[in-house]
Amino acid sequence: MGELARESINLLSKVDSLDRKDLLLSSPGAVFILLKSALGAGLLNFPWAFSRAGGLHTALTLEVVSLVFLISGMVTLGYCSSISQCSTYQGVVKAICGPTVGRLCAVCFLFNVFMICVAFLTVVEDQLSKLCDSVASNATSPGDEGSAQLWYVNHRLGLTAICLFIILPLSVPEELAFQKYISILGTCAATYLTVVIIIKFYMEGPDAISEHPETSVTPWTAMFTVVPTICFGFQCHEASVAVYSNMRNKSLSHWVLISILSMLVCLLIYSITGMYGYWMFGTDVAADILMSYPDDDVPVIVGRVLFAVSIITIYPIALHLGRSVVQELCVTFWSSPAVLTACRRRQRVLLTSGWVLLSLGTSLFVPDISRIISLIGGFSAFFIFLFPGLCLLSVVQREGVACRARWGWTLWAVVTILCGVFIFGQSLATAVLEQLG
Repeated sequence: MGELARESINLLSKVDSLDRKDLLLSSPGAVFILLKSALGAGLLNFPWAFSRAGGLHTALTLEVVSLVFLISGMVTLGYCSSISQCSTYQGVVKAICGPTVGRLCAVCFLFNVFMICVAFLTVVEDQLSKLCDSVASNATSPGDEGSAQLWYVNHRLGLTAICLFIILPLSVPEELAFQKYISILGTCAATYLTVVIIIKFYMEGPDAISEHPETSVTPWTAMFTVVPTICFGFQCHEASVAVYSNMRNKSLSHWVLISILSMLVCLLIYSITGMYGYWMFGTDVAADILMSYPDDDVPVIVGRVLFAVSIITIYPIALHLGRSVVQELCVTFWSSPAVLTACRRRQRVLLTSGWVLLSLGTSLFVPDISRIISLIGGFSAFFIFLFPGLCLLSVVQREGVACRARWGWTLWAVVTILCGVFIFGQSLATAVLEQLG
C-alpha cells in the first residue's frame, strides 16, 4: 500500500492550489502519511508471520534487522529526490539510474499495484465471508439445513456486487478528490484492530498464553518465508519520494529523523499486533487474524467492517496509479499519441473496467491472503532494496566521495541489491512450490 500516499498528496494539491506553502507537509503530516501508507492489509498477516517465523524472538529480531535496510532505503530515496528534483519514485529511478532501469521500475510498479488491488479484494472477500456467515446464522433458525444456500449471503456474489456497483464507479473518474475526506480511515482501522486484539487477549485471562507446538519447518527456513510479509507490511518507499518532495523542511538530517520515527511507530504497531495475536492463537492463527475470531463477536465485526470500508475507498487510488502507468506506456510505445489523446475518456473507462474485472477474477481464485502477500512482498523488495541500492550505487559513482567512504557506501549498496534479489527469488520460488504442491 505504500504507493498510495503519492496520489493522496497529488489530490490535495489539485483541490486547492491557492497557496503552495499551505500545501507543503509539516513533520507530523509527513509521518502521518507514511504511516497511512504502511499500515494496511499487511497488519492482518503479522500474527501468522510470527507463527511461521518460529516464535517471538526470531520474528522481532528479523523486524529490527529489516528496519535498518528500510530506513536506509528511505534516506537514499530522499537524497536522490533532492539531487534529481523528481517527485515520483519512477522519476527518481529514471533520473539516477537511466531510462532502461526507469522502464523496468515502471513495469514492476504496475505489477505491484495490480497485485495490491488483488490483495485488497482478497481481504474484503475474507471479511464478507465472516459477515455473511453471521447474517446467515441470524436469518435462519437453528438446524435449518438451507441456511448455507441463501443466495443473498454468498460472499463471492457480494464481492462482485461491491466491485461493479461501488469500486468501479469510484474508479472511473480521472479526479479522485473525494479521497481527501477519508484518508484517515485506514489508520483508524489499523489502530482499532490492534486495540481489539489486545483487549480480546486480556479478556481471556492470563491462561491465554499457553505452550504452542513448534512450527513444522526449521526456524532458519521459516525466517526467510516471513521476510516478504515484513516487506509488504512496511512498504511505504514509493510514497517516501512524494512525501519528501512535498515537505517544508527538506534537509537530509530532518528526513532521516522522519524516516526513523515513522518506521519505529510502524514497528511498534506491527509487533504488538503480531505478539498478541500469536499469544492468543499460537500456530493455529489464520493468515488473516480476523478470521480466527468467532463470526458473532461484535467488536471484531466492527473491525471487519472498518477494514473492508477502508480498503474499498483506497482501491480506486491504487487503480488510478496503475492506470496512469499504463497510459504513460501507451503514449511511449503508440505510434500516434494524438489518437490516444482524442479517445482519452473511452480509454480510461476500458482500462478501469478491465482492471477491476481482472483483479476481481484473480482474487476469487486466491486460496488465502498469505500467498498473495508473499508474492507482493517479493516485488516490494524491488522498491525497498533493489532500486534504492541501484540509486545509491549510481550516486556514489557520480558524486565526489572520498575513496574510503566510497568503498563503504558501494559495499552497502551491493549488499542491499543482493538482499533485494534474494528476497524476490525466495518469495517467487516459495509461491511456485506452493502452487505445485
